[in-house]
Amino acid sequence: MLVIDTSVAAAWWFADEVTPATDAVLERVVAEGAVVPALFPAEVANVLVQAERRKRIAPALADRVLGILSGLPIEVEASLRAPGGAVQLARAHGLTVYDATYLETAIRRALPLATLDRELQRAARTAGVALVL
Repeated sequence: MLVIDTSVAAAWWFADEVTPATDAVLERVVAEGAVVPALFPAEVANVLVQAERRKRIAPALADRVLGILSGLPIEVEASLRAPGGAVQLARAHGLTVYDATYLETAIRRALPLATLDRELQRAARTAGVALVL
């Protein structure tokens, strides 16, 4: 099991972002499952809507992606478990609170983190969180 962020999930659906490494993370999610903070579904939906507006994908594909994602073994935490912890991590590492929420989840659950976000990768290394990407 691992924590994935929106940057990784988005890369699975855009041809110019997919890599062997992101494909490997998807395979790992299918095999082992993943956990994400409560904000993940809204973030993914926002990425897809923005991609629609930029004519990067069709609405039908966005709907299909949302359906596929909902079928993956991804545990969405019911609420933001430790928003204070995410705020503290955001302050300490210069992250957005949104990104710090993924880091907080990885720390609290003692799981590795998969992200393409360079600042979040840096913060994870500093915090001693194993990175998948």
